[in-house]
Amino acid sequence: MFDFRLSTLDFLLSTFRRYHACMSLRPDGRRPDQLRPVTLTRGFTDVAPGSVLVAAGRTRVLCTACFEPAVPEWLEGKGLGWLTAEYDMLPASTGQRRPRNRGGKIDGRTQEIQRLIGRCLRSVVDRGRMGENTIWLDCDVIQADGGTRTAAVTGAYVALKDAVAWALSRELLRGDPVTGAIAAVSVGKVGGRIVLDLDYAEDSTAEVDFNVAMTAAGRFVEVQGSAENGTFDFDEMQQMVHAARRGIDQLLRIQQAAMGG
Repeated sequence: MFDFRLSTLDFLLSTFRRYHACMSLRPDGRRPDQLRPVTLTRGFTDVAPGSVLVAAGRTRVLCTACFEPAVPEWLEGKGLGWLTAEYDMLPASTGQRRPRNRGGKIDGRTQEIQRLIGRCLRSVVDRGRMGENTIWLDCDVIQADGGTRTAAVTGAYVALKDAVAWALSRELLRGDPVTGAIAAVSVGKVGGRIVLDLDYAEDSTAEVDFNVAMTAAGRFVEVQGSAENGTFDFDEMQQMVHAARRGIDQLLRIQQAAMGG
């Protein structure tokens, strides 16, 4: 009887420790499944048709959307519009000054991220309704503390919606080309547990790092994941994707609230 009770106690203590490890707070006081505070400030600048400052914790990204009445040469005469993105980090956005991208030279990381932003936003746009116009989404990181690319996707969507409303009011488009909403978030494995929306301190020490973009219809556009220091199994991958999906659901609601919806 004593052995049975001891085994039961050991099991209960082990279960409690696992639960506590999962639910204990992170260095900034968040739960493992909690987003950083997110705000979307529309009309941040007066000139661009769409202009949004997205803040996710200490990360700040200025997202603007502009129209150009032309398309790339390879699209001319096809009756389709184009949407593309550019991304960069301002020199003082991190603790140590980083040089600007000059003279058309773009580092590999920057190129990868701006392609990601463009792919994500094109997934919720019907280019047939744009006419032969280009929408430029410019995402400039003012302050970086992790998650800049996912914050850029979330903010760029709101800037896009505002720019499209501006263009429709001036009859520059055949109809509303935006077919849905999209947001993105990071998720990873840090210290052996799954955590949502990594800041830089967590991202720099993560065993696994994922970036996930998903539409309001629940369709994934991007799942970028890699093991930085170790490996992950199928169950952990599912946990990370599920955590990202729950986080994106919250971000989509934040977007709608910011747009008055």
